[in-house]
Amino acid sequence: MKKITIVVAILGGLAAAPAAASDSTPAAAEPAASMQTPAGYLETAREVIFYALSMVGINYRWGGNSPQTGFDCSGLVNHVFRQIAGLVLPRDSYAMARLGRPVSFEDLRPGDLVFFNTMRRPFSHVGIYLGERRFVHAPAAGKAVHVVDMAEPYWAARYNGARRIDL
Repeated sequence: MKKITIVVAILGGLAAAPAAASDSTPAAAEPAASMQTPAGYLETAREVIFYALSMVGINYRWGGNSPQTGFDCSGLVNHVFRQIAGLVLPRDSYAMARLGRPVSFEDLRPGDLVFFNTMRRPFSHVGIYLGERRFVHAPAAGKAVHVVDMAEPYWAARYNGARRIDL
């Protein structure tokens, strides 16, 4: 039941995301490439989110990059973007943090990559933003892929920023 509630809440926010972002961001602030048809972006972002959520419960495995073997954080992100958007992302979170373009916390959209300092170095952890301050990630050994609220003190204190990859 919790998974269904999350999906419904996220889809409600996803439908409104482009309008909210375009109302608060001047047109010149974002390159034309990111202004692809809202319907196209929304559809791909929905698919990314649904697929990422379908990975919830898969065990963490350092270096893992498939549902069969388990995931580490960058393996999960890479797998989701490869399967849904056909994008091959770098294998580590630090390299992923150099892709796309920076996004402020206020302008986050579902499908953006969110980064955290979890190992005393910037961009050492990555997840996929779902909307409503939530993200999905592969956390650590002994745990499984799950959804987290970025407002939780642990994550709020370690937030490094976000990047938008054109979908």
